[in-house]
Amino acid sequence: MRVRTLELRLLALVLAALWTTAFAVVLLGYRPGGPIDLLVGIAAAPPIAIALAAVIWPPVARDERAFAAIAWLGITSLLVLVPSILGILGQVDAGGAQTLVPSAEAAYPWLVALATTAVFAGLGVARAVLGESAVRRRRLVRGIAFGASTAVLAGGLFAGAALANEVALRDRTIAISPFGPTDPAAALPDCGTALEIAPTARLEMRLTAEVDGRRYGDVTLAGVRAGRDVRWTGYVAGARQLGQVGAAMVNGRAWTLARNGDWQSTDTSALGDRDLDGQIARTALGSGNRAVAERHGIDVFDGARAQHCRIAVDGPTFRAAVPEVTLLVGDADLARFRGELDYWVFADGELGRVVGRVNGDAVDIANDAIQATIELRLEATDRGSSIRVAAPG
Repeated sequence: MRVRTLELRLLALVLAALWTTAFAVVLLGYRPGGPIDLLVGIAAAPPIAIALAAVIWPPVARDERAFAAIAWLGITSLLVLVPSILGILGQVDAGGAQTLVPSAEAAYPWLVALATTAVFAGLGVARAVLGESAVRRRRLVRGIAFGASTAVLAGGLFAGAALANEVALRDRTIAISPFGPTDPAAALPDCGTALEIAPTARLEMRLTAEVDGRRYGDVTLAGVRAGRDVRWTGYVAGARQLGQVGAAMVNGRAWTLARNGDWQSTDTSALGDRDLDGQIARTALGSGNRAVAERHGIDVFDGARAQHCRIAVDGPTFRAAVPEVTLLVGDADLARFRGELDYWVFADGELGRVVGRVNGDAVDIANDAIQATIELRLEATDRGSSIRVAAPG
């Protein structure tokens, strides 16, 4: 019994440490500007006390199967809690959404973690209150009842505080958005007017390809740009290539990322223009193409309003605008491809988002294939912020 008690107590300590980490992240990192930001952080503390109860009164059982079930209850809580903490840490670090209870789907892992932790602790409390000689079924019922009630109280306290803070923020103008100005009265440029390219930006791009309705490959890239200097890395998973990729152009010099993870110097003319949003703006979104752009209304991204525009593009134009498509389809002829490019111009007159899609003959892409579709999504955020592109070491 001593060994089992020690094992369950250690498991409870790990749970208490994880809940303490979640509490610290919310208390120190959650600051959307609401009137009760601090109270929301404090409301995340009760699960720590619940986990510590299991440290003081571990839910030990003499029966082998009962002990295994209790241990797995604690382990389940641990396995659900770790990725949930990583998710909220990423949200807070990125200055994410002001709400911490965005949907039932997002709250579900936290509810599972809280419920399993509470029942795990409740079984120990019931054993301590009723004694070891009490009927096992009675201890089980009392433990589950204690766990359910404490989970409801702790979850309700936190959700109530978070939602109250969200309601207070609902009608407040967001002061800062990674996508651009948030002033609702600011005039938006028309689709055909001069398009500005931000002096600096953080970039994310994703390319996907489908052949005859089946996924053919994916490319995900992320990086930074300052003027024409750019550096990005990513991953390609496709029929033609698999592995890490990267490119950098700094002060007139160029590098590519080798498969072993080392940067290799290359000729700038061989690398071409790889500044992502800049290349799209200079080619597909030239003034001539945008003169016939369709206007699709106004969209809002994290509080920043943008003019939604669309132009028609062909395959060669798409390849010229997005040379990274070579990572998916190689040198396949896209002359018979047709599609469209949606782009969003924000109140600062700058390009902040592009979504595109082209479709055509897949004979040059895969054997015995009929039709292929290539899709693009690019976002340029934190435009104009202080960004320096470092040359590869």
